[in-house]
Amino acid sequence: MDLKKRVYSLMIVSSNESFTKSFKQLLSPAEFSPVVTAGGINEAKRMLNQRSFDFVVINSPLSAESGVRFCCNLSTTGNTVVLLFTRAEDFAESYEEVTRFGVFTIIKPFSQQSVLTALLWLVAARERLRQYEKKEITLEEKMKEIRLVNRAKWLLIESKSLPRSRRTSTLKNRRWTGVWQKRLSPMKLSESILKRALAYQCSFQQQRKAKNIYLTF
Repeated sequence: MDLKKRVYSLMIVSSNESFTKSFKQLLSPAEFSPVVTAGGINEAKRMLNQRSFDFVVINSPLSAESGVRFCCNLSTTGNTVVLLFTRAEDFAESYEEVTRFGVFTIIKPFSQQSVLTALLWLVAARERLRQYEKKEITLEEKMKEIRLVNRAKWLLIESKSLPRSRRTSTLKNRRWTGVWQKRLSPMKLSESILKRALAYQCSFQQQRKAKNIYLTF
């Protein structure tokens, strides 16, 4: 998808309304939506339990704490990119603590240009994470396919008492010719085998139950 057409969700965590208002004015609705605000960490956590955000911007210090621990936890438990605004006197300590967790930091007071530049950093980081997400999904799907195919193979082996060396020829026999000729993927073929086996098992159980009922009369 073209980055120009992508829209990012964003949360601002700040106890300072002036900061929140100033920061929101720098956000283009065409690029950032929805934009929600939280007055503190507890409120932010409640919102994060309801949904995830691409970006979380934290204005430190907050009323109860600096927000550094919250930044680190948030950055390592999901695919959210975190930006921390900190005072000049706290910058060195905060930077050292949060950088290893992938949190971006900016010194206050800040200029409009520095914020716009930081937003570009956030977008770049989020897109990098998106690539990892795609790889994770691909690997997960591949593992699912392997497990499903193995189940189908062992079902054939056990039901027909066949050695592993004959499982491919078994798949090609007349019983499975219909699904084989359709040139299905290994996953689809395995699903078809498992469905047929389940249907056969249910039919067998029903016939056995009916026979038992008949014998009781």
